[in-house]
Amino acid sequence: MNKDMLEVKCNVGVTQRLMQGKWKLAIMYFLADKTYRFGELHRAMPNIRQGYLTQQLRELEKDGIVHREVYKQVPPKVEYSLTPIGLEFVPVIEEMEKWGGKYVELLKQMDDNDKDV
Repeated sequence: MNKDMLEVKCNVGVTQRLMQGKWKLAIMYFLADKTYRFGELHRAMPNIRQGYLTQQLRELEKDGIVHREVYKQVPPKVEYSLTPIGLEFVPVIEEMEKWGGKYVELLKQMDDNDKDV
């Protein structure tokens, strides 16, 4: 667990520090729906480098947001899913998705207005 989070005196700050990283929210967005193997998750997010996906998953696992299940078989099988506290964050991600859609529409309107001038 990331003990230095206890030094952050603001709950919003704790959340912000946990979610730092370009891809963490996107990873959580995909894991909200189902469990993924590494290759599946990488194919779902083709713009992320494999090493960076590994790093982000390790950080989320260390922070208790993502669970990594290793199956002892040949070839090795590893699956990723959200932990219970990670699942509690899903409604926040869903609201962010809604807000993001509204913001994209605003940007499109602003772009259309700029073209009219």
